[in-house]
Formats: sequence, structure tokens, C-alpha cells
Amino acid sequence: MRKLFGTDGVRGTANTHPITAEMALRIGAAAGRYFRRDQSDVHRVVIGKDTRLSGYMLENALTAGLTSTGMNVLLLGPVPTPAVGLMTRSMRADVGIMISASHNPAEDNGIKFFGPDGYKLSDQAEIEIERLIDEGVSPAQAKNIGRARRVDDARFRYGERVKSSLPRDLRLDGLKVVVDCANGAAHRTAPEVLWELGADVIPVGIAPNGKNINLNCGSTQPQLAAETVVAHGADVGICLDGDADRVVIVDEHGQIADGDQLMALLATSWAKAERLKGGALVATVMSNLGLERHLESRGLHLERTGVGDRYVVERMRDGGFNLGGEQSGHIVMSDYATTGDGLMAGLHFLAEMVLSGRKASDLSVQFETVPQLLKNVRYGEGQTPLEMASVQAAIADAESRLNGQGRLLIRKSGTEPLIRVMAECEDDALLTQVVDGIVAEVEAVAG
Repeated sequence: MRKLFGTDGVRGTANTHPITAEMALRIGAAAGRYFRRDQSDVHRVVIGKDTRLSGYMLENALTAGLTSTGMNVLLLGPVPTPAVGLMTRSMRADVGIMISASHNPAEDNGIKFFGPDGYKLSDQAEIEIERLIDEGVSPAQAKNIGRARRVDDARFRYGERVKSSLPRDLRLDGLKVVVDCANGAAHRTAPEVLWELGADVIPVGIAPNGKNINLNCGSTQPQLAAETVVAHGADVGICLDGDADRVVIVDEHGQIADGDQLMALLATSWAKAERLKGGALVATVMSNLGLERHLESRGLHLERTGVGDRYVVERMRDGGFNLGGEQSGHIVMSDYATTGDGLMAGLHFLAEMVLSGRKASDLSVQFETVPQLLKNVRYGEGQTPLEMASVQAAIADAESRLNGQGRLLIRKSGTEPLIRVMAECEDDALLTQVVDGIVAEVEAVAG
């Protein structure tokens, strides 16, 4: 069992365990020892970050821990998470690290790892790193201490890679695009890439101050982008999150489409072009039942995984699939990237608009969703609400009441102290009753 790592790295509130400078140093040293297989001086790690204030603290602490074990550190500065996966592989690094809490508020932060192949680490690798953290790591000899240097052009390299995923002759001339960068890692890259492709760009969320990442903007709060699209008469809006690994789409009327709708569009389009490997899309248990029905009606299959884009990627790699993602907007196109890439996915939606000549509203609703209700309940440190008899009884009662009419999914968040209660059912009244019943019991035991 992992103690520090969740579904997407180590995450928590900055300056509170485990997101402290001391722990970051220990994590860096453990990762350095794990990935430094021999005593040569050619071992290197790339580190990227988003725009959180605590990123400076964690970047320096990780660098100290890594160099103490003989790793050479390449600092990318603020870049999207998928850029770290790209740069880890292209710079022949032993490991990549992204300092980010993704869509979480500014006071949170996280540390997530990429292996030398550019993919996120396996559970087993994270367990081994945790073991090294617990046991402690002996530092390298003085003559073997690593170096650190800045890489100034990381975002430009990433921008070129994103553009290269589109047909070379495709341009966005005539499209007015609102892009919401969530005051995060893509605040410069995303508007630049869109402009270079010919779009008329209206950027929002491009003034990070260390404390406003994801604040009333971005993929988790797309109302600002929706209002901007309508106010400017834009054709479409692209909303990224703080580290730009997820996206939601806003049509010309200000209506919002999630990752399920975008995956449905891409899967259908790629299947028609005979580009969809394995005739399947990989998504998590959170994806709407309507998506599954949409794919089945077109002779395609939905492969479901546990929650977390790295589990989606693992299934894609195991099964030879090239398209997957999450309802939240992580879209993985493995022909071009090793992890979810919000900007790249947004560009491919724009490409569908250009190639089809259709409006965003025509493309962003691919299927009718089955009513889905998700509620979160926060719990305190050390509490285990899902193990309580009253909660288990409420869950059993809900499953009995649904009785094949829908789906029920109860889980702990891997990134926050939350119990997520989700159900799908075409009977709205029953849907509300079963979710609220479980939420009430969880709240009761969580105080």
C-alpha cells in the first residue's frame, strides 16, 4: 500500500505534511537514488512546475535532494504537465518531475513523476520510492554531487510538439477562440500556439500571481470563459486547468462540454478515418453511461478503468489503444503524447471544426447523457467513513433501490480528503434520493 502517493503523485496543502520543504528534499533524494542505477555522472532529471507560490520552495528542495544523490537537474520553469513527459523522453532523462496540484486551489501543491519513457510511474515504482524515503538515503560523495541548470526554451519545444499533432496544412484562420489558461502553467504557451496557427485569440486567466491559479477560472470553473465567448461573439472557448493537462470546451452559445463529449467526437471521427486502434476508447468508471451507449451504437467499445489518467494510459498501453481519457477533461492521444494534454485536445476539437465546417455547438454534443449526480463529502484526518457500518448499509440500500436501473460509484479521492458519491439513473427523483442518502450517512460519521 502506498502511504504518500495518491492517484496522481504526492499532494496536499503547502507547508503541511507531506508537501513541506523537508519532505520534498527527502522525496528528491529517494527518487534520485531509485533512478541513479550506477555511479556515472550522466544521470539527469527534468523538473517543471505550474504557477503556485509554493512551487519555488518545492523546486529548490527537490533540486537539493536530487543533486545530493548525484543527479543533474534541468529546470524547465512553468510548463504544462504534458511538457514534462515530452521533455523527459526527448532529453533522455532518467526521470521527470512536475510540481503541481493540477485543478486544486493555490494553497495546495503536488509532486508527480514521469519515468524515462515519459509515462507516469507505476504503483510499484512509487512503493519503492516510498520505501527509500522511510529508510533514508545515503548522499553521494562530494565529488559526485549533481549540478542544476535552467532550460529556457522548454515551452517553445512543447508548443512545437503540440502543433505537430495537427495536419501540417491545417490553419485556424477565421476562428475567434477564447482560451482560459486558469492563471496556470499554459498562460503563455496556449495563446501563442493558437495565434501561430492563425486564430483570433481572446485570452483570459493569463495573469498568474502565485495565488490565483484556478481561481474563478479554468476547466473547473468555466463560467468566465463562457461569458467571454458570448460577449465577444467568439466561435469557441477552450478552458484548461492549472497544469493544462485537462480541458473542457465552450460552444458559441456559452454551453459547456466535458471530456466525455470530446472523447465521443474524437473516437467517432478517428474510427471513420480508420485511425482508432482496437476499435475502442479507454475511459474511467466516472464516464457517463451515455458515452458507452453512443460508442456501442457505432460498433465501438468502451474500456473502463479506475479513476486516474495514469490508469487510463496503462490500459491503453496494455491493449494497444490510442485514445482515452476522463470525463474531467484529461484526453490522452498516445500517438502524440504520453499523458493527458488539454491544449492538444483543444486543438484537435478546433481541427474538427475546420475540417467539417461545423459550429462548436454541432460538435460538442455527441450523445444524450444519462442523468448523473456527483457529491463530495470532506472528512477529517484519520477518519475512514467508508468502513463504518452505517455508511455501508446506506450504500447497500442504494444499490438495492437502483436494482439495474443505473450505476453507483463510491470512492475516496486520491488527491483530496473527500468521499466522492456518484450515481447515474434515468429517474431523477431516485437519483437524488440514493445520492443524498449516502451523503447524509457519510457526513454523519465524518462530523
